Amino acid sequence: MKVIPREAGRVTYSTEIRELKTQLFDEEQVAILVGNILGDGCLCENWSKTNFRMIISHSIDAKNYLQWKYKKLKKWILTKPRFYERNNSLTIRTISHPELTKLRNVFYEEKRKIVPKSIVDYLQNPLIIAVWFMDDGNAVIRNGKLCGYHINSQSFDWEENKLLAKALEDLHGIKSVIERNHNKPRLAIWRKDSRLKLRNLIKPYILEDMKYKLG
Repeated sequence: MKVIPREAGRVTYSTEIRELKTQLFDEEQVAILVGNILGDGCLCENWSKTNFRMIISHSIDAKNYLQWKYKKLKKWILTKPRFYERNNSLTIRTISHPELTKLRNVFYEEKRKIVPKSIVDYLQNPLIIAVWFMDDGNAVIRNGKLCGYHINSQSFDWEENKLLAKALEDLHGIKSVIERNHNKPRLAIWRKDSRLKLRNLIKPYILEDMKYKLG
């Protein structure tokens, strides 16, 4: 029986892991990773502080969504999704990887996630926006009718939200406003034409279990 080395706590520098660290993510995988960074994922350093790994957690209610991410990134994940009873969630962790370190250098300042000025280069890809929306988006329903979308971007500051809003409008014609929510900013898309543009842009990538977010 083959024993799969684990990168947890102290790294086991097996030949297998060293080889995985030289293999690049493909375009789809990079898009999923970036969407996670904008959304619920985090990049954490390994024990030796030489590279970073991606940690993704979702509630058990979104287990199919997490399983989709797991399958897409499975090559670099050496253990199955782990269930945490204390918060009823599932978590996956990639190995640390130089490509993740590059993304960490773009999307973090010290330990805080940021929106880089180069965000326009990333939001060209609809899959990135779709993953970000599946993580942090929701439909606003009033009197039984869809009237808008929120993207819960409260982890970013006001100027960073302006960068996100400008990129969505410049690239895709999606106009949004920045609202105050519990004294923090988030994006809201109210205009009907912009709602339709967002929906049409990301719907092909939205998983069946997550389509309720589209309203």
